[in-house]
Amino acid sequence: MYKLAIVGATGLVGRTVLKILEEKGLPNFEYKLFCSKKSAGKKINFLGKEYTAYELKENSFDEKFDFAIFSAGGSTSAKFAPIAASKGCIVIDNSSTFRMDKDVPLIVPEVNPEAIFSHKGIIANPNCSTIQAVVALKPLDDNYKIKRIVYSTYQAVSGAGIFGIEDLLKQHSGNDLKKFPYQIYNNCLPHIDIFEKDGYTKEEYKMINETKKILGNENLSITATAVRVPVENCHCESINVEFKNDFQLEELINLLKNSPGIIVKDDLSKNIYPLPTEVNGRDEVFIGRIRRDYSQKNSLNLWVVSDNIRKGAATNAIQIMERLLEK
Repeated sequence: MYKLAIVGATGLVGRTVLKILEEKGLPNFEYKLFCSKKSAGKKINFLGKEYTAYELKENSFDEKFDFAIFSAGGSTSAKFAPIAASKGCIVIDNSSTFRMDKDVPLIVPEVNPEAIFSHKGIIANPNCSTIQAVVALKPLDDNYKIKRIVYSTYQAVSGAGIFGIEDLLKQHSGNDLKKFPYQIYNNCLPHIDIFEKDGYTKEEYKMINETKKILGNENLSITATAVRVPVENCHCESINVEFKNDFQLEELINLLKNSPGIIVKDDLSKNIYPLPTEVNGRDEVFIGRIRRDYSQKNSLNLWVVSDNIRKGAATNAIQIMERLLEK
């Protein structure tokens, strides 16, 4: 019997973790739910039973857990993940706290599963926008060798948490802003996370640095622009890729169709391409608008859409745990 602690169980990602665990019905598992002091005592229906969410404390991991999925923010992870790991628990962390730590593997199971087993008690889940991008890019890099990437993201408000969703759903009726510096309803904000001194945002640097780490190539040329759009859920990305090697477009499309975690939807004669409304609630990464970039040699444009709360956070974390169980 395995014991799994779910930290941040009352939050948006935490509740999605519970939903996916219900869908999967993993055998031989016991669960315990943890939350902040403010949310302690909340009752959550899970697997046909009522669970109580307990306040996370320094002694919470004394009862010995095999795994813990953390979805409670960076400060919680920084304090409690090392404690959990010191008690023999393998932590899968959804925050950005450990992602660029050289001793912490940054994992997308379809991309770099072999790196999972180099962990020292903590495994990092990448940024949601990075996850879907590297799922799409990994088979292309393996076959054509990526030289340069240009990311342009169109990110849903759910990526900013429940207050981001509330800003979108309530602003048109004149409610005060809770998350964003400007209204997001009927608007687009070229501003996700804080601005750095050079004008890039922290979100953009997350995509740049995490892609390099996951693909194992610090010399990759990458730039990014991240935009928040008035969509409730599912991130969209326009990705421009330059390869070292030439490619045949039909061969490249077939490669994507046969790669793990990817669904290609690309029939322009019927106006078929990935849409957030169709991808919402799915665990795969959807790709369409696959076409050559004629302005640059050996270059390609892709449209990539994924559910940022599921594959971009909760599902990816659970898939990491499943890989560990296989071992």
